Amino acid sequence: MKLKIYLLFLACLMTYHSFHAQKLPRPVKKHFSKIEFKYDKVLGIGHEKGVTRRDPSDVIKVGDTYYVYYTKVYGRSPGYWGTIWYATSTDAGYNWKEQGEILGLGKKGAFDSQATFTPNVLYARDKYYLYYTGVKPTPGNEKDEFENNSTTDITAIGLAVSDSPGGPFERVTGEPILKVSVESEKFDSYRVDDASLLYRNGLYWLYYKGRSRSHGKGGPGHTQMGVAFSKDPEGPFTKYDRPLLPGSHEVMIWPQDTGVGAIASLDNTLEYAPDGIDFLGERLGVPMRDLPKAPGLFRKDLTNHIITGEDIHWGISMIHNGDEAYLIRYEVKTN
Repeated sequence: MKLKIYLLFLACLMTYHSFHAQKLPRPVKKHFSKIEFKYDKVLGIGHEKGVTRRDPSDVIKVGDTYYVYYTKVYGRSPGYWGTIWYATSTDAGYNWKEQGEILGLGKKGAFDSQATFTPNVLYARDKYYLYYTGVKPTPGNEKDEFENNSTTDITAIGLAVSDSPGGPFERVTGEPILKVSVESEKFDSYRVDDASLLYRNGLYWLYYKGRSRSHGKGGPGHTQMGVAFSKDPEGPFTKYDRPLLPGSHEVMIWPQDTGVGAIASLDNTLEYAPDGIDFLGERLGVPMRDLPKAPGLFRKDLTNHIITGEDIHWGISMIHNGDEAYLIRYEVKTN
């Protein structure tokens, strides 16, 4: 197993250096020199008193139907509570029908026994893979409650699989497929969360956001984007051993031209990496206003890996209104 992981990591490094040496001119900056977001209310998963819907997945289309997955919880707006639900649309995301819970809590004591949240989806090898974040009650808490402290309440990324986008989804294993780093100084020693998937150069790329235990309660402002690789959608995944992009509290990536586009939510910028890794070498830094919160993007490549460089057009994001959060549709207007 160690040899397999080592060979996989070596392949990733070779891919990186090969593409890093062949950087192409970037017409991306001109294309995104003017970018605006237009918002529309949606029916079915919009505002509902006493209900929170948040952190939508990327949107996929299967046949004539669009699918979005999200965290739902009754009464609470903050994260680390809730389970994963899904809804369908036949009019490109304006009207939705909530179909029900798609992934509940894990077994008592499991890494996802407190909440399942921030889902994302990928179609591969004739199956639908649902990547999600899990957290369990605080270890040692006498009432078996979740404290949301900044030391022991770590998160992990799990995986469930189904033959259909509407489920039923079954956990691939009771264990996470991506865990926090053991070393406290690492950027992802406290949180690995918010998976976003991409198939590229024969590998499955799992982008995620990471936070460090070393930042304590001030961690959210230090959130950075990382990536892990696997030859199989079920893993094992090998992490790229350093962060790719700071200011990335919410991970949104997509195939753009011959590279990868990303939105760094804390910095309110749009970024680009010709090789999918180097977002900082010649940082794009296109400023954006009125950025969608926790955005999921409609991506054709998630169900058809042949599609590359598809650009961004529309998706589903969320709004906080104090007591609850709810979902809305956004459309992207570029130059």
